[in-house]
Amino acid sequence: MRTKPRRPEIPAERAPADPPRVWAVLSDRAGDDAQILALARALGWPFERKRLAYRAGSRLVDVWRGSNLLGIDRRRSSELVPPWPDLVVSASMRNEPVCRWIRAQSPERTRYVHIGKPWADLSRFDLVITVPEYRWLPDHPRLLRNPCSLHEITPERLRDEVASHAHRIARHPGPYVAVLVGGYAGPYPFDRLTADRLGRAASTRARALGASLLVTTSKRTSRAATEALRAAIDVPFTLFDWSAAAGANPYLAFLGAADEIIVTGDSTSMLAEACATRKPVHIFDLEPARDAGTPLAVRARHALGRDRVMAFLYRHGLLHLAPTRLRRDISRVHDALIEAKRAVWLGDAFPEPAPAPLDAMPQTVARVRELFASDPRLGPH
Repeated sequence: MRTKPRRPEIPAERAPADPPRVWAVLSDRAGDDAQILALARALGWPFERKRLAYRAGSRLVDVWRGSNLLGIDRRRSSELVPPWPDLVVSASMRNEPVCRWIRAQSPERTRYVHIGKPWADLSRFDLVITVPEYRWLPDHPRLLRNPCSLHEITPERLRDEVASHAHRIARHPGPYVAVLVGGYAGPYPFDRLTADRLGRAASTRARALGASLLVTTSKRTSRAATEALRAAIDVPFTLFDWSAAAGANPYLAFLGAADEIIVTGDSTSMLAEACATRKPVHIFDLEPARDAGTPLAVRARHALGRDRVMAFLYRHGLLHLAPTRLRRDISRVHDALIEAKRAVWLGDAFPEPAPAPLDAMPQTVARVRELFASDPRLGPH
């Protein structure tokens, strides 16, 4: 049954000097949605959330759609009706056709800002905000290259989250090492074998500090990997096992309470949020070659697992044969963070002194506002 639509957060009509109306077009990826909402809030303009639900199997034809709504389930998606927005903010290849359709309904008014990897030519957007992993993107007036993903990490927000989840954190004494766990991502497997290695490495770091672990998994963490991680940890720990029914996620509280942070290297958004805290950040290397310290018999038992096979095909097939636009190189993000002394590989010494926070939001907000600077209908903002 379709739920009653939310009351719009914006007026149906506005005076010429009113600020731009913004649609934050959300989908099914927490990292993307967090960046979209972070930018929408940072702009300081009224915005409305538009959540999309996709048809079964639509992913197979995403790359061929132009500017239409064929891939979404209209009954389960937010209504896309006038008045049309002045600005659409979105991410993900899957959302592009829908956002281009929205823009086409009011081409003289609506601007389209895309976060992440674009599938269409850059000329189809008003602004694309991206990070170093998409090295194939050419220089273009409509491209903004940021050093990290967008985020909303502030000391005040982290303090509030720590207070909200104090009962979880206090289960074991500090100091604390937060462990942010992702999952399978392109060339990187995250199976039982990798999770076991992470659990042992995180335990080693915690013992060196006399610390407890605060562990949180994510939507991409498989059940098998979570159980292997839990079994491998041999120091005091609290583990939040993510699921849609698990309740409030203490992810930000763990960031706030931590003295150090370990992040699996598959997620640019988790790396950016960890580095924004100014705390020591350790990147856990997901390269299969790092499993060499695991007994051969154990490695052989996992060699044909789903994640291992998919990662092998990605590294040795997709990265060489697929269209350029499907490729990403997250190692460039790792290299940039390490070169800037904002993070180290887990096991390496952290440099002193602590670097400045990592925040690409100010320059991003400035570029988005430039899209409206010469529009006489909108007045000063």
